[in-house]
Amino acid sequence: MAASRCERSSSIALQTVFHTHRPTSTTPPAFLLPAFSLPSNSFSTTSRCHSKIGRAPLSLPPDVTFTVTPQAPTRGSSTSSKQIMRSQQGSTIEISGPWGKMSYSIPAYMSIEQDEAAKTKTLSILDAEDRKQREMWGTARAYLQNHILGCSEGHTAILRLVGVGYRATIEASATTTTATYPGQKFVSLKVGYSHPIELGIPEGVTASTPQPTRILLEGVEKEVVMQFAAKIREWRVPEPYKGKGIFVNDETIRLKAKKIK
Repeated sequence: MAASRCERSSSIALQTVFHTHRPTSTTPPAFLLPAFSLPSNSFSTTSRCHSKIGRAPLSLPPDVTFTVTPQAPTRGSSTSSKQIMRSQQGSTIEISGPWGKMSYSIPAYMSIEQDEAAKTKTLSILDAEDRKQREMWGTARAYLQNHILGCSEGHTAILRLVGVGYRATIEASATTTTATYPGQKFVSLKVGYSHPIELGIPEGVTASTPQPTRILLEGVEKEVVMQFAAKIREWRVPEPYKGKGIFVNDETIRLKAKKIK
């Protein structure tokens, strides 16, 4: 009898547990609310930072002239940042110095602010919240700074030829290629091939060989100088086992252990 009463009481207790009313929504404690908060759309809640390169002022040497020629307004043009297209051309900047003269066209949403007291130029954009304008802000400023440095001091690239028998000379004529402009000179490389490699020097770039294993490139435009240096380097890319090849400026390579058969 006692056992049957215990079984009945236990079954009644189980029925009350499973048939109790459960609330449809539960609220977690206050200390757990941050963990259950919905994820935000933005990655960070801090304010967007402006371009550190774009807002840096452009310093001008005393022997460099910086001229801004504004673009003539076209019919139906608008100054609203939403209606200005990224490809729309703006002002043209002309930079001249002892080494030469260069020009660069900035987009329509950019402007140049001049500080006569400090003798600096600052590049600004129309809408700092627009992603495309922020992307081109630092790029345009870097191009202008390179042009200023190129017109005042010039850009250089030093190539080192590392290898047995590697030599370089500057020739007035070539047998394997033709000149693209009058008076063009050629760089002749002996870097382990059965024939010399002859490369035409681009216009606006001067090349010299202070040593048989050194090539000095000088020019006004940095992009042209470094592109020609990369073209020379392609013929003997530095390899990691013996450390042989053509190195540009301070380029180094980490040697690997020799393969043991």
